[in-house]
Amino acid sequence: MLLWGSNAREAHPIWFHHLLKGVRRGAKLFVVDPRRTASAQWAEGWLPVRVGSDISLANGMAKVILAEGLENREFLGAAVEGLEAYRAVVARYPLDRVERETGVPAELVRTAARAFAQAPRAMICWTLGITEHHNAVDNVLSLINLALLCGHVGRWGSGLNPLRGQNNVQGGGDMGALPYKLPGFIDLEDDAYRAKCEAAWGCTIPKQRGWTLTQMFEAMGAQGGLRALYVLGENPLQSEADAHKTRARLESLDFLLVQDLVLTRTAAMAHVVLPAAASWCESEGTVTSSERRVQRVRRALTPPGEARDDLDILAALSKRLGFDFGTPTAEEHWEELRSLSPLHRGMTWKRLEEHGGLQWPCPSLESPGEPFLHGRLWKRPLEGPKVRFHPAEHEGPVEALTPDYPLRLTTGRRLDSYNTGVATSAFTTPLRRAETVDLSAADARALGVAVGERVRISTRRGAVEAPARIDEGLPPGLVFMTFHFPDEVETNRLTIDATDPKSGTAEYKAAAARVEKIAKLAQR
Repeated sequence: MLLWGSNAREAHPIWFHHLLKGVRRGAKLFVVDPRRTASAQWAEGWLPVRVGSDISLANGMAKVILAEGLENREFLGAAVEGLEAYRAVVARYPLDRVERETGVPAELVRTAARAFAQAPRAMICWTLGITEHHNAVDNVLSLINLALLCGHVGRWGSGLNPLRGQNNVQGGGDMGALPYKLPGFIDLEDDAYRAKCEAAWGCTIPKQRGWTLTQMFEAMGAQGGLRALYVLGENPLQSEADAHKTRARLESLDFLLVQDLVLTRTAAMAHVVLPAAASWCESEGTVTSSERRVQRVRRALTPPGEARDDLDILAALSKRLGFDFGTPTAEEHWEELRSLSPLHRGMTWKRLEEHGGLQWPCPSLESPGEPFLHGRLWKRPLEGPKVRFHPAEHEGPVEALTPDYPLRLTTGRRLDSYNTGVATSAFTTPLRRAETVDLSAADARALGVAVGERVRISTRRGAVEAPARIDEGLPPGLVFMTFHFPDEVETNRLTIDATDPKSGTAEYKAAAARVEKIAKLAQR
């Protein structure tokens, strides 16, 4: 197991118990993380990668694997293209360079590479430590390259697993909640499929790609840009990077509509708020897990007060906007989706009930669902096209460290809380503590900061104050904070909104910062 950029012990605690079952049965766990987290304490090897250097590490591991002949040659020859171009790129990453760029000892890189390549089954799991960077897509591609090199895809116990932050992130993508996809992950530019959806929905679908979330915010306030926004179950005022800029852009809108369970900070500044039902217990529908398993959700309670089911709200709003699609049930919505998406065609509402969920692709009523998304790559002759390597080159964080901003700020989650605290702050737990500025012991000594002493942490975008805390798992030069308590400490005033051009993800994990004692500031 390569757990890369993920403190799953705290961010995905239920899943982490399953991982530990494997560790106790003898599986080797390697954790790639700048911090020695609670997850790393269970690992055979902790690779203390420097923030923003993941591609260099992945390429260095690949170079070891190729140099020692540990690649899966049969799989590569039958199912993968572009090996020589990939080999040429990773050849530029000898272990002395990798150690210099990543901070990971060369011998540890070699050990992890050999273990991953030689394991009969191996998996790479990652989360926001990989994706919240200005080169997020290339980070993920570098991990995919590693898995392809060793044939660790499409087989039992082997694969690539982006651990999801919420229970239906996968389902949102499945339904077409992406600016360039239609239901079933079919490209918007697919004329035949787009025509099929247009016929089912009685409308014309624009062929051009829509905006990502980042592009939406860039368009706010711009002449001829985005003037109205409909927010469903999001709290961007407190979750987006560079909070000052985010507030200004939301305030520039002509109209802001928010649909949510509670009055978030974003909802509080909206022109109209629509109170929504809690989908996990007050709605009918489906969710899709990270293993592509579609499961039924059943209503247990009636929504309180004026709260309404999301489907009812959307139907009523659509009617007022001039398109009346009636009041279909969740089952009717699902059956329409099933008629359009080849991935879901065999998943009738009844079958989902009978089987306790099914995994897509499930192309027919006879299909039990596919346990492996890429199992076709092992069929001989190969079924379908070959897959390709996508070589990626190392790029450091957008903000370089300077004498004015000599520390690297990274952000993440804690076990007791979630995101901006909307879903967790109303509940008490003995595990929860207030926000802190976490420092290494070496940095605290250099700054003359004691545990609990208030400090100011600043970046080029703003500053916040909080008590200092010593984290023995932090290397010198790295500072850690969460965004769980934005009403008290607005951490996202510090984060940079530099984004990945392909995914639109902001670089929450890598800002240049400085930390100062409040007492010293008062003496100036």
